[in-house]
Amino acid sequence: MKTKLYILMVMAVAVFSIAAQKAFTADDLLGTWKYMISDVPPEYESGFLIFEQKENKTVGYVEATERQEVKNLMVDQGKVTFMTENQGSEFKYSLMQKGDTLTGMISSQYGEFPIKAVREAKK
Repeated sequence: MKTKLYILMVMAVAVFSIAAQKAFTADDLLGTWKYMISDVPPEYESGFLIFEQKENKTVGYVEATERQEVKNLMVDQGKVTFMTENQGSEFKYSLMQKGDTLTGMISSQYGEFPIKAVREAKK
């Protein structure tokens, strides 16, 4: 009897823990994020990822030397993916969000590079 009660309690705690976790949505991504890319020339090391709401849709931009709109933006359970094009090259971003930090990789014809972005404080 004690074993059944223990199992029931463990299951109840697990269910409530899962229910208490907030589902990650595209709204959690909104804002400006300062990024740093490792192992690239200095002119490509930093910039901003900007995500905003336009016409009930989340859109994004990568802003460094120029502003590029992101394509194929997907947000699912903390995973953020999108791509940009610059001078005929395609850059694919695969990031994970944890609080106010995005970490992941950028893939391109030049290789894969680690990226980390931190959300800027709202002004």
